[in-house]
Amino acid sequence: MVNGVGEGCAPLSAVADAVLYEGYLLYPYRRSSAKNRVRWQFGVLLPRNWVERDGPVTPGLSGSADSWYQQTECLVRARREDAAVRVRVRYLQLQHKQVEAADGDGGHRPVESLRTADGVTHLSFEEAVPRETEVVLTLEELLHGGRTVTVGAPAGAEYEPLPAGAGRTARRRREVRARATVVAEPLAPDLYRLRVRTENTDQAPDPAAPRGAVLRQALLATHTLLVGDGVEFVSLIDPPAGLAEQVRGCRNAFTFPVLGGAPQQPGGEDGATGASLLSAPIILPDHPQVAPESPGDLHDAAEIDEILTLRTMLLTDEEKAEARATDPRAARIVDRVETMPQEVFARLHGTIRSLAPAQASAQASASARPAWWQEGGDDGLFPTTDTVLVDGVPVGGGSRVRLRPRVRGADAQDMFLAGRSARVSALFHDVDGSVHLAVTVDDDPAAELHGWYGRFHYFRPDEVEPLAVTDAPDQGGPAQRSPRPARLADRPESGRSDAHA
Repeated sequence: MVNGVGEGCAPLSAVADAVLYEGYLLYPYRRSSAKNRVRWQFGVLLPRNWVERDGPVTPGLSGSADSWYQQTECLVRARREDAAVRVRVRYLQLQHKQVEAADGDGGHRPVESLRTADGVTHLSFEEAVPRETEVVLTLEELLHGGRTVTVGAPAGAEYEPLPAGAGRTARRRREVRARATVVAEPLAPDLYRLRVRTENTDQAPDPAAPRGAVLRQALLATHTLLVGDGVEFVSLIDPPAGLAEQVRGCRNAFTFPVLGGAPQQPGGEDGATGASLLSAPIILPDHPQVAPESPGDLHDAAEIDEILTLRTMLLTDEEKAEARATDPRAARIVDRVETMPQEVFARLHGTIRSLAPAQASAQASASARPAWWQEGGDDGLFPTTDTVLVDGVPVGGGSRVRLRPRVRGADAQDMFLAGRSARVSALFHDVDGSVHLAVTVDDDPAAELHGWYGRFHYFRPDEVEPLAVTDAPDQGGPAQRSPRPARLADRPESGRSDAHA
């Protein structure tokens, strides 16, 4: 950008890199592991005739479904006439690494593995090459038809000889054909809807071919980075109140945009805005960031770094050798773990991001009984029968409520349950004195099963609205204190020597 604002998005780029390689290769980072035989699960854009061989695709926010296109729509507010937007479309291009043994006649034949004279084993595997296309558009150009650019990648091949003439490693890529269109439309003075649509424009030679055969024509882990110059992006999760209706009009398909950078300081306008946006096939919160304690990507952001590091340390020498031979990124992970300084490893154990003073009610409650870590600290607490007042109504096990997750700070998954009715199964007291209601959603087909083994959604009392008894589907029956049936562990099993009649 003309003012260099694009250079200030390094933290967001780190998150984008994590999205790019999420699930690329999972612990134990070996080719032989079952979980590394089914790959490429996020943001996969395949040829349209292959994707729609059985009918049109159904768009959704999650990018875990195969598609031929990806669409991002968001709101932007322009602060200057010369405002501009920098758009980066990023993805991985599949690269097949084939080990080939010398056949003695000057030729080569493909093999799954080859051990050379130096004792190193070389493995065939599917790698990937990062691709990125960047375009900068002024607001004027966006409003007058925008621009369509090619975001594909050329075919290519590289050959690397193996020691002592044993053979070679061939890396081959097929051409990826794709385009991206960026356009905007005015909604109100200084307010616009921006759209970025990325499409795979190739055709599969055989629409009935298996998925693995067409992946080499695909865009993998596709996502979009947007940075504004004289422009601010509006949060789709926590928009200003006056823009809620326009936000609902945004249509995102197989991706979801969130604000990047640091959160804005309290005291400003309601809602959230920012100078950058990340539209990813993985649902993220606004202002995502990579933990500063993390020394490097492990390609599994849903797992805990310390656990993965410990497990990788415990791999046998043979397993580590296979991981190194599988992929260069796996080799770097194993090397990093083996050479990690003690002080770096210690930082992985955990940290506290923020502390807040305990509420007065929590302090009063603490003074009435022993602290939670002391004997008797939970005396008098009965999750299935305890109640809490919500709008003057006692709410506890068996109560029916409507879910109203708070606008700011709510879990992204909770936002999808807004307005749904649910049944309270239990009330839990946290160690800080706060209260949480464990609920099952009424229209969840697995609600009874979730209640049976104790898998609940948790909401604070101020995030629910009590429903009248007449709203209950079983209004004619007696009220139940705890709708959850006994667990298996609570019931005797026939055939067991410790079962009681």
